[in-house]
Amino acid sequence: MENSTREVCFNNKEEVAAPLLLKKSINEGVVSSESAFLKELKRVSSMAAPMVAVTVSQYLLQVVSLMMVGHLGVLVSFSGVAIASSFAEVTGFSVLLGMAGALETLCGQTYGAEEFRKLGNYTSCAIITLILVCVPITLMWIFTDKILMLFSQDPAISHAARAYCIHLIPALFGYAVLQSLIRYFQTQSMIFPMVFTSIASLCMHVPICWFLVFKSGMGHVGAALAIGISYWINVIALGFYIQYSSACSKTKIVFSRNALLSIAEFFQYAIPSGLMFCFEWWSFELLTLLAGLLPNPQLETSVLSVCLNITTLHYFIPYAVGASASTRVSNELGAGNPKSAQGAVRVVVIIGIAEAFIVSTFFIFFRNIVGYAYSNDEAVVDYVASMVPLLCMSVSADSIMGTLSGVARGGGFQQIGAYVNLGAYYLVGVPLALFLGFHQQLKAKGLWMGIISGSCVQVIILAVVTALTDWQKEATKARQRIVERSIKTHNNGLV
Repeated sequence: MENSTREVCFNNKEEVAAPLLLKKSINEGVVSSESAFLKELKRVSSMAAPMVAVTVSQYLLQVVSLMMVGHLGVLVSFSGVAIASSFAEVTGFSVLLGMAGALETLCGQTYGAEEFRKLGNYTSCAIITLILVCVPITLMWIFTDKILMLFSQDPAISHAARAYCIHLIPALFGYAVLQSLIRYFQTQSMIFPMVFTSIASLCMHVPICWFLVFKSGMGHVGAALAIGISYWINVIALGFYIQYSSACSKTKIVFSRNALLSIAEFFQYAIPSGLMFCFEWWSFELLTLLAGLLPNPQLETSVLSVCLNITTLHYFIPYAVGASASTRVSNELGAGNPKSAQGAVRVVVIIGIAEAFIVSTFFIFFRNIVGYAYSNDEAVVDYVASMVPLLCMSVSADSIMGTLSGVARGGGFQQIGAYVNLGAYYLVGVPLALFLGFHQQLKAKGLWMGIISGSCVQVIILAVVTALTDWQKEATKARQRIVERSIKTHNNGLV
């Protein structure tokens, strides 16, 4: 009798959930638009600024290691590490970073719905899944030298790259866990632990890397091990915080059968999220390879590398704003507050446009000296100055695209985003880059113009998708998914 009564109650809960949430959604938005805007602006800004520190700190681990190897004075080792870093990013780190974006949907909406226990389950599911994804990547890295030599790379450099990648394998597994934990904290708006541990890990990385590269006799492979040690230090520090902080008491990460049963649902978002991220990242890596086929490849590749490095450093800002957007949108959709989600979208888009204007203005005013940050060669500096108008266009597209991509992750639109990025970059951007760079003989400018065109197409389509989104419907769908997960968990006897 008790079982049948409980089953009826659960079925009734499923039936009435959507109408109740719909009613709640209709009643949203009674606060004045101006006060709501300022409140949302404060929320997003308080998250975005620290997230810049987190992403920059993690990025600088690779930069510091490369700089240390450069000071060894062994050109083969330096070239091997440079190629290995790009190879590892394309085949490993970008995949994990993209797939971890699934948690921005799952954990964000679950947290908004106050289903705290499920947030921990999704995080443990992501850790298990991403570690499994690391296995085939590891096998690929073992054959790094053979893969590089297939593309006519120098054998000595290829062997140095292989040694670096093999010693980078611990970093790969650490990165898989770290990105899952980053999303765990991000979706709960718990920024301080991420900032503190990321900066602390970076500070510890410098002496660790110095010792392993110069004092231990390991040379360039010591730089790879140092990255792994630093990632795991970060992971352990965050793990201790989760274990002993009362702030995480409701969302403890538990490795249970429930986590394993969530793998299929995780992949539902992780695969399109990974493709969405990788399609964009890989197109820019392809751009550098194409520059090497141009006449005077030393100059063309150098200039394009400078421009790509500038846009990469800048992208940390819109990526951080996008992470804030993802958290705010997913939390509000999970809570059944479509008006608040829509308000968050407006705020982050305005921030993106303002940031694009400020950064573009900076580059225009200092276009004649930007190149000196990378080279003393006047030809390179002058070429970079001539590329600044295109650089400003790229920065503007990135600023808006970064925020809209965050909205897509928060709303669970990764599949749409993957198709958009595939079409924008590989049906428009790359073909146009080939046409302008080689056929029209515009060289590096032509390649850059092609990719910018792809970015603009991406921004336009994502903007249209975002503008046409029925947020009330998305909030109802998000809440219905959460109710269905609760019922599924109950039926499996895992409550």
